[in-house]
Amino acid sequence: MQFSPSLEKGRLLRRYKRFLADIEMVGGEQMTIHCPNTGSMLNCMREGGEVWFSRSNDPKRKLPGTWEISETPQGRLACVNTGRANALVEEALHAGIIAELAGFTALRREVAYGEEGSRIDFRLEFNGAPAYVEVKSVTLGYPDSSVAAFPDAVTQRGAKHLRELAKLARQGVRAVQLYCVNLTGVDAVRPAEEIDAAYAQALRAAVADGVEVLAYGTRLNPEGIVIDRRLPVLLTP
Repeated sequence: MQFSPSLEKGRLLRRYKRFLADIEMVGGEQMTIHCPNTGSMLNCMREGGEVWFSRSNDPKRKLPGTWEISETPQGRLACVNTGRANALVEEALHAGIIAELAGFTALRREVAYGEEGSRIDFRLEFNGAPAYVEVKSVTLGYPDSSVAAFPDAVTQRGAKHLRELAKLARQGVRAVQLYCVNLTGVDAVRPAEEIDAAYAQALRAAVADGVEVLAYGTRLNPEGIVIDRRLPVLLTP
């Protein structure tokens, strides 16, 4: 995935009201951009740090700029636009990069399923047998650690998705939780037990029921992002 047009660079002044961020551009001009991230963004931004944003020419948009990449307090880069994760995964699926999911014959997005009113990110077909794939974007890193964690805030929705996947797995349907790690300098992924113990427990329960858990890292810079490698998932605290 290449950014086109190219991203513009600025400096973060503050993030507020969840979806807004004030930045200072290279020439000193200040502007407000959209923050497309509903999480806490813990450890993946810092006031005064560099940010990169895309710009839209759509006259209907209230804010033309969208925050895409952030410099973290640890000096890493994080793609904070969570909407990019599904597009990255779809690109990697079609390219055969995610080896465990290669060979599908059909792909559908946002398919309704389950008993709790969920929508799966991807429903793949393998010669008539479906595989349900839920994608989560990971941006939480810690100092002096190459292990990223998910989630960065309590997520009842995330736990619900794991329950839905576990029900499928118990019925003999292939169910996959896929973590797309949009953070540089990462060698592994773990559940963030210290933030959401219930989610971590739900993840381990889902694995026990037969849910496959995959994590893939990205090569990330202001020119573009691409999924490029499998990462281990560390389930135990």
